[in-house]
Amino acid sequence: QVQLVESGGGLVQPGGSLRLSCAASGSIGSINGMGWYRQAPGKERELVASITSDGRTTNLADSVKGRFSISRDNAKNTVYLQMNSLKPEDTALYYCNADIRQRYSSIYDNLWGQGTQVTVSS
Repeated sequence: QVQLVESGGGLVQPGGSLRLSCAASGSIGSINGMGWYRQAPGKERELVASITSDGRTTNLADSVKGRFSISRDNAKNTVYLQMNSLKPEDTALYYCNADIRQRYSSIYDNLWGQGTQVTVSS
């Protein structure tokens, strides 16, 4: 069974930085696109950033452009979200998402992590 496990969330002051990590583990054949979503209380889940399988193309939500960046280490099956200049409105539960093909399978499953809380407050 393949799973995604996020880490790196926490409480940070406005203007601070955090780096989220999401590692895929299990019987992995290959990983296609990966991304980060977030959901604040009372709001819908929104895409924050995504990255292609080769890491060459990234996409960032307008609200985080210039402050956040996404990267991945395919050798470690891990995707990162570097968050700088954090604002209170960035407070949310951040979820990792990935399209993963399990070993000996021919299809990609869209999987979610359990989420990691990011709170920006003074």
